[in-house]
Amino acid sequence: MSLAASAALNAQDGTAFGSYSPYSVFGLGDLAVPGTAYNKMMGGTGIADRNNRVINYLNPAAISARDTLSFMLDFGLNEKNTLYKLPGSSSTDVRATQDAYNVVNMNHLIMSFPIWKNSAFAIGITPLSDVGYGIATRETNDKLVSTVGDILYEKDGYGSVYQTFIGAGATFWKRLSVGAQGMFNFGTINRLSYVYFNTDSYQRTVEAGVTSSLRGFSGKFGLQYEQPLGKSHSVIIGGTYQLASNLGGEVDNLVTAASGSTTDTLKYVTTANAGILVPAEMGCGISIKDKTKWTVNLDYSHQDWGKTTFQATPGIDFAPARQQSFRFGFEYTPNRYDIRYYSKRITYRAGAYYTRSYYSIGGNQICASGVTFGVSLPVFRYYNAVQLGMDLGQRGALDSGFFKDDTGLIREYYLNFHISFSLHDIWFQKVLYN
Repeated sequence: MSLAASAALNAQDGTAFGSYSPYSVFGLGDLAVPGTAYNKMMGGTGIADRNNRVINYLNPAAISARDTLSFMLDFGLNEKNTLYKLPGSSSTDVRATQDAYNVVNMNHLIMSFPIWKNSAFAIGITPLSDVGYGIATRETNDKLVSTVGDILYEKDGYGSVYQTFIGAGATFWKRLSVGAQGMFNFGTINRLSYVYFNTDSYQRTVEAGVTSSLRGFSGKFGLQYEQPLGKSHSVIIGGTYQLASNLGGEVDNLVTAASGSTTDTLKYVTTANAGILVPAEMGCGISIKDKTKWTVNLDYSHQDWGKTTFQATPGIDFAPARQQSFRFGFEYTPNRYDIRYYSKRITYRAGAYYTRSYYSIGGNQICASGVTFGVSLPVFRYYNAVQLGMDLGQRGALDSGFFKDDTGLIREYYLNFHISFSLHDIWFQKVLYN
């Protein structure tokens, strides 16, 4: 069955979502694109990137790319705007075939400190996944409708899983950098189902809810090697490996029946979560850069979810799959040391990406592609800057088009805005004059 075959989007008022998408019904929901606004402006790249002006936590080895004694902090927000179109969008009733939603949420908070000479330390919190959806259908069985009247079924979901990390990186012989991160994942996901009997007052509204509290540890290792090309250029190769993690915790199952102001609890059971396997992830990248003007990045990563077991979704052929992503990014700074023209000190960035999700529907993997743009606006002294970026793309397909392997599904068109505040200071400076 198609995801959109019997479902209509139904945004719920009053619920705070980290994300909103019918595709977050499945698994852990929407996996967050890692990185700060800096990474996202460059198509999500960063595995081989070394930039002493920003924090790049995508590869732990990149933490050591910094000036000696420099303190760095990065705080970011996301604003997501999505338009959904369902198969059959040629209908004259636009409301039945498309919907829109927007979400504003904190994305990350990261701090980085020097340790000793060519080594550094970083700590932060970022999103891992988000669940946010509201789906409504009506009973179409004529015999049942003639007996009890109009019946409305609703499914709502909300919640997020976050990732805190602490890591360190070091550079040896000015070319080889290594790093490691320890990570703790935690969060809560709520999935609710309702049955409303709208015309039969003798029937009670039934609500069934499942609240999953998730937590688990993981680790990540990174490597980068930089090879100079002449006096002003270099090529960097990088690789990352993230350990598999089992998200355990507790599951609360609650079923209630309500009539008027009276609510009866039919079931309330708390059990241990059997655990959700987040598989190991491997990534590699290459970066070519000029010391002061431009950088080009290319990344690839994959994560095989095939052995992960998720709760079945009735009526939909859902299965875990191998997630893959291809990402490209570019940045250019006309003259970062120009003292006359501010526009020449601005860094301009762009990128593109193509990803295949960690699950399939009806045997077809959900694909997404997009382009990214942004600027880095220098502020005051040192490397303080405001990073502004946007991501324009689509996911899923209607009946034809570029994504021929995921047709007949809801298509998402999205325009996401990212902002990061990159703060930089120098510690332990000796003041020459009071």
